[in-house]
Amino acid sequence: MVDERPDWARRMVEERAARDWSQLDAVRALMARLPADQEVGEQDLLRQWKRWEAGENQPKKYQPYIAATFSTTTGAFFPERSRRDGRAEILQVSGMDTVDIIARLRASDVDAATLDALRITADRLCCEYAYMPADQLLIEGRAWLARVVGLQHQRVSLAQHRELIALAGKLSLLVGCVEYDSGRPRDAEATRQAALMLGTEAGELSVQGWAHEMRAWFALTRGDYRGVIAAAEAGIAAAPNESVAAQLYAQQAKAWARLGDRQQTEVALDKGRLLLETLPYPENIENHFVVDPAKFDFYRMDAYRRVGEDRLAEQLANEVIRANTDFDGTERAPMRIAEARVTLGVVAAREGDLDTALTYGERALRGDRQSLPSLAMVSADLGQVLHSRYSHAPEAVEFIAHLRELRNPR
Repeated sequence: MVDERPDWARRMVEERAARDWSQLDAVRALMARLPADQEVGEQDLLRQWKRWEAGENQPKKYQPYIAATFSTTTGAFFPERSRRDGRAEILQVSGMDTVDIIARLRASDVDAATLDALRITADRLCCEYAYMPADQLLIEGRAWLARVVGLQHQRVSLAQHRELIALAGKLSLLVGCVEYDSGRPRDAEATRQAALMLGTEAGELSVQGWAHEMRAWFALTRGDYRGVIAAAEAGIAAAPNESVAAQLYAQQAKAWARLGDRQQTEVALDKGRLLLETLPYPENIENHFVVDPAKFDFYRMDAYRRVGEDRLAEQLANEVIRANTDFDGTERAPMRIAEARVTLGVVAAREGDLDTALTYGERALRGDRQSLPSLAMVSADLGQVLHSRYSHAPEAVEFIAHLRELRNPR
């Protein structure tokens, strides 16, 4: 039978089951999260909980406390759907397509409509990061970055100059990310440093924070976990109230998990969760440089896989795949989904199911849009389990050899 319950109702059941909680256990955990002035009887709340899990009515005022009970964000558990088409926005807001914008850029001065179109174009490219082929995105990103930089030679006001510097910083962030995805770490680091300088010159805290986040990401994939923590601390200091700070806390959590410190892992995750709860829901959750609430589940999945919380990691991996797949099967975030499949493979391998583990692993490596360093890093977890438990199995040995090629491409 088809499960017609809302996603949040289904998730309440799955989150509870992953913790081996009864409904009464879950209610008691929820009550511990409620404010002192919000009095409710245990049995009354238990009856409500049963109706919620059945999808009969929405929790409404209890939503943030339910999310906190399961260590996630309200926006992830009870998401608001808001997707935008960047190309359509260019025409809607400015009335210009790419050809029109380039023609305006060649004019002797730059007007507000042209700057608006440039900003929207940059946002579109950041939205296409998740799925556009890396080589194509790199060409387009570099081309638009060159156009924006070239505008400094035209007549612009001080305010326009600052906005152009900020736009160049954002495009540099994007180009640097794609360079690193493509296995060009030296180019990526140079571009990251340029983005940091541009963000500082323009006074754009978000750009500065993301430049530090890139440094943390680079360090994480190299295995420099103390470097991750230091870079994250610098980024949080630069942009403490921006959404990027939540991702910086998540990078810290990943590093602490790999260092084997469960307590610090949970502390970092909770700081990121609490920050996201204070921020408004993003207008455009497709932008790579916007931390949407659902992405927090992706961070937690990685950390829980590393600390051996298999049931929680499995539940979150399934949630990541569902949240990033359209009704027609289109994968909106193939890189996130690939890492979720690796997580499912690790769990299956730990449970003794080699065939399922290899199936998930092979699917994860087949994607057209990949971040090679990140995929190699998480796939190494699967390789380690296969090596330690299935070194006698030819199919496991073959898969491990494939992973070595991924980590050391020719």
